[in-house]
Amino acid sequence: MKKYDIALFDLDGTISASAEGIRYCLEKTLDVMDKPHPDLSDYSKFIGPPLLNTFQKLCGLSAQEAQQAVEIYVKLYDVDGLRMNALFEGIEETLDECKKNGIRLAVCSSKHEAIATQVVELLKVDKYFDKICGSTIDGSRKEKEELIPYALSKLNASENDRVVMIGDTKYDAIGAKKCNVDFIGVTYGYGTHEDMVNAGAEVFAETPHNLQKYLI
Repeated sequence: MKKYDIALFDLDGTISASAEGIRYCLEKTLDVMDKPHPDLSDYSKFIGPPLLNTFQKLCGLSAQEAQQAVEIYVKLYDVDGLRMNALFEGIEETLDECKKNGIRLAVCSSKHEAIATQVVELLKVDKYFDKICGSTIDGSRKEKEELIPYALSKLNASENDRVVMIGDTKYDAIGAKKCNVDFIGVTYGYGTHEDMVNAGAEVFAETPHNLQKYLI
């Protein structure tokens, strides 16, 4: 039996192993703009937060420069970063079990919606998702507390639906808490267990397969 009616999945670090492609495109964007590279060895610093925030807070760009950087990044990602995505082992089986048990699924990602759609299609898991929901390129919808209600509205969710957000970072945990939905943290991604705990997370899955016991 399903434990939830709706499961919202983060993309990077939850469904897709994408860190190398994101890092590559960040560095190439900064090269195009002739800006120095920050230390990008810690993936938790730039996978999870909205792209505009990464360029401003981590890379030290102004708001105007960050918007320009996002536009450059999107073009680079479309050419190079996209093909550097891979499924985490076992995640497709979990998505399949959720679907078979009647759980409605949506991607809920701070990645731009068009790119998130491309990634999901490239990984050939689009058949499992009822909706793919992401941020806008102008930054008007970028935080998880904005994306979760957006995804639920796209799914025509009712107030009686049991909803869970699944992700690998504190940003997912914070968004879930603000939106009053359950949260499952995955520890195989790019965020840290400590950061998720500090953000209020209490339930964790060590592998994609391990997720199933919390959903079904």
